[in-house]
Amino acid sequence: MKKILLGAGALVLVIAVSTGLYFKREIDRAAFAASLFSGAEQYENFNRVADLYPVSTMRESETPFEFGEGAAASLPTSFTYKGRTIDTESFLAETDTSAVLVLKDGEVRTERYMLTGGRYVNWLSMSVAKSFVSAAIGIAIEEGHIGSIEEPITKYVPSLAGSAYDGVRIKDILQMSSGAAWNEDYSDPESDINRFGRIMALGGSFNEFAATLEREHEPGTRNHYNSTDTQVLGMLLTNATGRTLTDYMEEKLWQPLGMESDAYWLIDSSEMEMAFGGLNATARDYAKLGELYRNGGVWNGQQIVPADWVVASVVPDAPHLLPETKLAEGDPFPVGYGYQWWVPASTEGEYSAIGVYNQFIFVNPTRGLVIVKLSANSDYATSLDESAYREMETIEFFRAIAASFE
Repeated sequence: MKKILLGAGALVLVIAVSTGLYFKREIDRAAFAASLFSGAEQYENFNRVADLYPVSTMRESETPFEFGEGAAASLPTSFTYKGRTIDTESFLAETDTSAVLVLKDGEVRTERYMLTGGRYVNWLSMSVAKSFVSAAIGIAIEEGHIGSIEEPITKYVPSLAGSAYDGVRIKDILQMSSGAAWNEDYSDPESDINRFGRIMALGGSFNEFAATLEREHEPGTRNHYNSTDTQVLGMLLTNATGRTLTDYMEEKLWQPLGMESDAYWLIDSSEMEMAFGGLNATARDYAKLGELYRNGGVWNGQQIVPADWVVASVVPDAPHLLPETKLAEGDPFPVGYGYQWWVPASTEGEYSAIGVYNQFIFVNPTRGLVIVKLSANSDYATSLDESAYREMETIEFFRAIAASFE
């Protein structure tokens, strides 16, 4: 009898501990989500998101690729933005930078880690994930899973019938021109992005949320940044391939590119990936996407992403997508848009994957440069003033790095 009672007591204890750990995780998860865009420091969170949320895993490559080491190069001590001289170290500190990685012609020239960053530390991508999703879409088209980006999304995702996405071209969604009504004001607790974010905090379905959006503009006429557009692309990919985003991307990108570390996707209550921003990877592995695109989709002599897809992805091809149009309209972020890649006005073909809190994969193909900056800028979106975003400033920082190699 004592053994039975002891066994039962041990079982109760295990259940109690497990329940306590479960609810602690749920509380930590909700607290993290609630703290975003509030001014709270995040550098002790962005490196451990996989401990807070349910995730799926893309396994490190069976044949890891390691970049060559070039001559070490220091970052410029300062750079110029809007006529002001910005001290580099102050800028890095103020934006809570965790990693700066500079590749020149495929070789590591600068690699610095700060705060909670590190070579083998995964960092939350935020919207840098969007450019990975775009690459996977290009591969799926090449493999015949998707016929054409001229087709309507509802051909592959019928659950979106009756929503803002009903009949909308895949291309318009890739170019953030779906026409869906969307408010991405991070400082507004009732904005669409924050309603979407509550699924991160409390659980629910990203896909079901996407079907609730209504149309505001004619598709293909206005570039309006909308994270749900990328979630819909994730739905397209899973429906067209019959595989999870994690599984498909692991085979088509993570393994071929020789990613040296496991990566994680945040998943919802239905185990659907947070396609618009839930990737967690290391600086070196993020850099491999930039290097892949810099080389026209070729990696170690193998065409991973179709060359024409790479070109089309980083060239705005309609007036509403051009940086000049946005500048004329008074957009505070006058940067053009391709297939889930940002394209600044440039004479050197620059383009970038960008995520909130100042995550970047920046590519300058003319100068053979790929730059990764991972950050946790606690001031991000705490106001509508440009100083609370610092993305245009960061692009000028990257250009100063490029100039330092002349």
